[in-house]
Amino acid sequence: MMKLWKKDKDSLKSVEIFTVGQDRELDIHLAPFDVLGSLAHIQMLESIGLLSKDELRKLSGELKLIYKRIEAGDFKIEEGVEDVHSQVELELTKKLGDAGKKIHSGRSRNDQVLVDIKLYLRHEIEQIVDSVTHLFGLLQQQSEKYKNHLLPGYTHFQLAMPSSFGLWFGAYAESLVDDVVTLEAAYRVVNKNPLGSAAGYGSSFPLDRKLTTELLGFDDLNYNVLYAQMGRGKTERIVAGAMANIAATLAKLAADACLFLNQNFGFISFPDELTTGSSIMPHKKNPDVFELIRARCNQIMALPNDIALTTTNLPSGYHRDLQLLKELLFPAIQYLKDCLAMTQVMLENVQVKQNILEDDQYKFLFSVEEVNKLVLGGMPFREAYQKVGRDIEHGNYFPERKVNHTHEGSIGNLSTDEIARMMKEALERFRFERLHQAYKKLL
Repeated sequence: MMKLWKKDKDSLKSVEIFTVGQDRELDIHLAPFDVLGSLAHIQMLESIGLLSKDELRKLSGELKLIYKRIEAGDFKIEEGVEDVHSQVELELTKKLGDAGKKIHSGRSRNDQVLVDIKLYLRHEIEQIVDSVTHLFGLLQQQSEKYKNHLLPGYTHFQLAMPSSFGLWFGAYAESLVDDVVTLEAAYRVVNKNPLGSAAGYGSSFPLDRKLTTELLGFDDLNYNVLYAQMGRGKTERIVAGAMANIAATLAKLAADACLFLNQNFGFISFPDELTTGSSIMPHKKNPDVFELIRARCNQIMALPNDIALTTTNLPSGYHRDLQLLKELLFPAIQYLKDCLAMTQVMLENVQVKQNILEDDQYKFLFSVEEVNKLVLGGMPFREAYQKVGRDIEHGNYFPERKVNHTHEGSIGNLSTDEIARMMKEALERFRFERLHQAYKKLL
């Protein structure tokens, strides 16, 4: 097996199989970022005299060809090759001989995988932010469209006060704002360069870590080389925590949608092609999409704990336990993106029932409005509350079924402009363009 750490003797085959695990499959996600990290690393090596200009030119050319193959889906980690780092170095060595072997100077597989993961997570965070932004825009649009469509509000799962679909859609829009804020905080942790920390104890070569930081578009670097290694596991857990916040928003929205679609509520419906049927009951329209979103997102909410339990009580330095984090985090990222995409599809096609509150079962929703009318007429609140309570108890409660708010607020459009402003400010802090410019120069 091709290994960066191989000396004279091979490991026992069963040990190789067990320790490699799913690395070959999962490392495909890291392949483009391994090339980008290597492109920055060799520029730095040339700048300190560890590569000649000609070696840099040849290595850069071959790495860019590998990158194009990765983009075209024509790159694979061969059987017998341990991971993506070994595959890239193997291909360079086959083409360029000793120059290919020099690419690992001043670098450990530990800081190599660290930088790969951070570049990968930056990319995936950008993808998630893009999906969240689209869903946010749809929720804002639906909030405005349905701001005057009333529906029952519940506390303790009991009828409480009138609400609106504008308020409902807008609540999830604002929830996504806070989710993006926590995602941006995770992004700041991710966006620090660990390259040059080697195995966690630095290198005796005069590495220019600030140069690779600039070349890869990082905001800063991990200054303490031991902490760079300690950050693995912590970084994934922080990203997972931000993902869990988005998942919590989607799971609650999905739970609401399943409830509202139930015939006992009947507040919303969807085209037949977005629901599923029963193998025995011909009348069924099941909200399978939302049920799976809810379940997937509940799993994602458990992810920070899964990562924490994998890494809890590890001493400082690298440990092979950390390899398993890829198996936890990488699939979950795709699941979250899938859930965002499907929530978008469903809410683009939601059909909202009108005049819901005209049904007599919802008349008690307006009791607070009746109390408020008495208070506005001069009656003390406690007396007004008791009077309306007695009227309900004795069958003398005949409410006017409308909400008399004198300000734009809790039933109508809840300040969509202000919510949009908060989201805009949160998104501006990511500065993704910096990455795009850095990659364009490298490639």
